[in-house]
Amino acid sequence: MRGLKGRVAIVTGGGSGIGEAICYRLADEGVKVSIFDRNIVGAERVSQSIRERGSEAHIEELDISDYKKVQLSVANAEKALGLTDILINCAGWDKVQNFLDTDEELHDKVMAINLKGPVNMMHVVTRGMAERKYGRVVSVSSDAGRVGSSGQAVYSACKAGVIGMSKTLAREFARHGVTFNSVAPGPTKTPMMEAAMQGGDSAEALKILDRMIKSVPLRRIGLPEDLAGIVTFLASDEASFITGQVISVSGGLTMQG
Repeated sequence: MRGLKGRVAIVTGGGSGIGEAICYRLADEGVKVSIFDRNIVGAERVSQSIRERGSEAHIEELDISDYKKVQLSVANAEKALGLTDILINCAGWDKVQNFLDTDEELHDKVMAINLKGPVNMMHVVTRGMAERKYGRVVSVSSDAGRVGSSGQAVYSACKAGVIGMSKTLAREFARHGVTFNSVAPGPTKTPMMEAAMQGGDSAEALKILDRMIKSVPLRRIGLPEDLAGIVTFLASDEASFITGQVISVSGGLTMQG
């Protein structure tokens, strides 16, 4: 894809799942990738694979809900690989439970990872993008943030927030040459989904998942690789005239014009 070779990207949650698939796809296009993840073992594995593909990689172990740690990690990453051209917000976490069965501790954790984290990343990284008059920000949201999802009330609120923020920043940063777009996966087989199914009423969680899969016109659950292509496209110069958009990758589960 045009405009990717030699660029520098930060991918949050790049140590597994969708983030891992995105890292590999970017690396295949010649992008240097910094992996921001709490899962240091996964991040190290992905970085090694990136180097084997002939690209450069860097790792930062951090909690993206900690603003000061985000500042430090971005500085470290840019010192190692260069100034950031591309930011991929992919880190996420949830536990499937009916809203009235949740508690404040769970709410705070879900909001810290899925909303505060992306806000921190965008606030720190996009300042330099605006100064340099170039940047691509792609946030992996969720169809849960567009149409809701049973058992994921707070998570859905966070993902809707990421979409709303991305649209607002697309307007604010347009004059600076920085684009903001969101990709909204449907049900996707990832470690996050597996974690979300654990705890609480697992039987009910599995019923919810089964209903979602049966609702997908293409009759299968998504895979991380299904997301990597569109994210990479939105990070490239092929998408230079696309900003403020939300694209679902859900096998037709949601169809919004």
